[in-house]
Amino acid sequence: MKDTYLNAKLISPDLLRLVVFSSLPYEKLEPVLWKDGVSMGKPTVARTSTLSSISIVDLRLNEPLELGHSYSLVMPQYGSVPVDVTEATTFPGFDEEFHYKGNDLGYTYSKKYTGFALWAPLASKVVLSYRKKPEDPWSVVEMIRCDHGVFKGRVYGDLHLAEYHYHVTNSEVTVKVTDPYAKGSTLNGENSVVIDFGRLKDNDHPEALPVLNSPCDAIIYEGHVRDLTIDPHTDIREKGRFKGLVEEGRKTEAGHPAGFDYIKSLGITHLQLLPIYDYKTVDESKPSSGYNWGYDPAQYFVPEGSYASNLEDPLSRIVDCRDMVAKFHQAGIRIVMDVVYNHVYEYQNSVFEKVVPNYYFRRRANSKLANTSGCGNDLATERPMVRKLIVDACRHWIETYHIDGFRFDLMGIIDVETLQQIRAMARSHDPRFLLYGEGWNMGGEVSVPLGHMGNANLLPEFGFFNDFYRETLKNYAAGDFGAKNAFKNALAGSCIDFILPPKFASATQTINYVECHDNATFFDFLSMRRRDYSLETKLEIIQGVNAAILFSFGIPFFHAGQEIGMSKWEEDNTYNKGDGYNKFSYRLLDERYEMAENFKKMVAIRKKSPYLRIYDPRLINQAIDVGEINDTVRLSFVEKNLIAPEEEVHAFFNASGRDETYWAPTPLEKVFDSSHQDRLDTDPHAVIIPAHSTVLTRGKKA
Repeated sequence: MKDTYLNAKLISPDLLRLVVFSSLPYEKLEPVLWKDGVSMGKPTVARTSTLSSISIVDLRLNEPLELGHSYSLVMPQYGSVPVDVTEATTFPGFDEEFHYKGNDLGYTYSKKYTGFALWAPLASKVVLSYRKKPEDPWSVVEMIRCDHGVFKGRVYGDLHLAEYHYHVTNSEVTVKVTDPYAKGSTLNGENSVVIDFGRLKDNDHPEALPVLNSPCDAIIYEGHVRDLTIDPHTDIREKGRFKGLVEEGRKTEAGHPAGFDYIKSLGITHLQLLPIYDYKTVDESKPSSGYNWGYDPAQYFVPEGSYASNLEDPLSRIVDCRDMVAKFHQAGIRIVMDVVYNHVYEYQNSVFEKVVPNYYFRRRANSKLANTSGCGNDLATERPMVRKLIVDACRHWIETYHIDGFRFDLMGIIDVETLQQIRAMARSHDPRFLLYGEGWNMGGEVSVPLGHMGNANLLPEFGFFNDFYRETLKNYAAGDFGAKNAFKNALAGSCIDFILPPKFASATQTINYVECHDNATFFDFLSMRRRDYSLETKLEIIQGVNAAILFSFGIPFFHAGQEIGMSKWEEDNTYNKGDGYNKFSYRLLDERYEMAENFKKMVAIRKKSPYLRIYDPRLINQAIDVGEINDTVRLSFVEKNLIAPEEEVHAFFNASGRDETYWAPTPLEKVFDSSHQDRLDTDPHAVIIPAHSTVLTRGKKA
């Protein structure tokens, strides 16, 4: 009707609100409620408000409205208007009534039939569309609504590799959606795909993984599938793909190991990969046409298609990803998956909002959608079915892809209970499973504790990126000696009451780092902070800082390229800026290969020095003495049993531009010197600590 707009919305379980915007004069409204095409009579008018051009009528129902049906209000003056039931997700008791605990969401495959299950508690109708081959016409099955708002259906026959999607009707609006629990996908998530994982060969080699006694045994190296393989200065064949990351025998132009062989050579224990699930902003049919880190999640259970060796084959991304993890396991390296459960790409177009409107995303006290991260609207992880989806996704990656750890993007937005459930599930599969994330306290209007560092005591088995360590070491290394005392606390694991109060209950909770994919590289930080430093000085500092990270208490973390002083041309957020800014430079590796060799030595020393990996704050407090020589920090181990059979162990961190000398009461020898000056002078009591270096010494054996 011209110049007239009507809206009917369920406001509480037994109250409808009808709003009429019209240029026509007001007429008394006595609407009739229709349910599934049958008249249910007239609701009671509880309140009427009229103003110029607007009328609001509250209608009291005889009994609470039952979800899962088609509802409309019919009026002689205006005709029919559908009832919007999306506000029901906020009603008291909604989560309890519709919390589904079954394990069959998505599909359950067998050769005889495949069962489908979709949680859609607001929907009045769900239709499954499927086809066994891309050239086949679509067949449809109307799903049956079952307990807790789950729609179920069954299709007979072998549906391995069949494509499918749903048509979901909410508040009389029908939309096409993929499966939130899809395990397989066509290009760009156009359709979901049924996968019989039992047909896929499992090449995993968990027996090759070294034993980890604590998280502090881990040495984490962060990289991106595309970045680590795309540089033209190598003979990697499958560039930018899962397969390319595990090609053996690949070389740089100067003949140094590249890709898989290079990563193996570093001696790291864990490779943390930026998101490898399906993300939105790279066209999977043309991977070279765009670039993204992957913090724009689209499908939480499906690997990213642009990394597949066969873009058109839905199996390729799955097989390639599984084989990649297995190959690293065979090499003794665990895989940490970077997961983004705090937001999705464009909530309004997400499968979650389409299937269950007004449920999956967190709202502020004023009812506006929360965007705490600034990257997209927050997932309401505290809601039971959001939590279930996240835990189920994590379980799938562990059981199907044999992932060894999760790094949680913006973990401070995720509620503690969800993180605790992930921990319980993950550790039941692998007691050594690694869990850590960004624990920034970004606020958020929820009444439950969130996973930020202020709640570290609630998450004792989680690590946190330690920004205190990061800023303290960066500033100290750049010549800010006012940060020296704070660095002493950070060096000791940020877990003992020494100079500053402890931040963590154990050194297993601190991820020690100065560089990650976010923000400027450490090389660029030095370039911007100290324009007076020469290239040689910056590279000396980088090597000294890398050694300091490895010789600190806690979990050492490095971004790919940090070991050779890579630059992003002083850009600090290159998530979509392409290969030029983000690729691992194998040309630079050839130029600075000595730095990579030096890094390998540091890693090897940490791995064979158990006293560098202690984590109990009581033991750390008893085991060490921290002092200084002018602007150089000295770390000495005073617990003889801890360093036996060595007589003495000292580490020195010299951030100044001049050499320092430590006069030892007993003869010492250098175990490591980041400046490559590995020998002492003629006097074995005099330890020279070169400018901008980290030095480790031990008492000479008799």
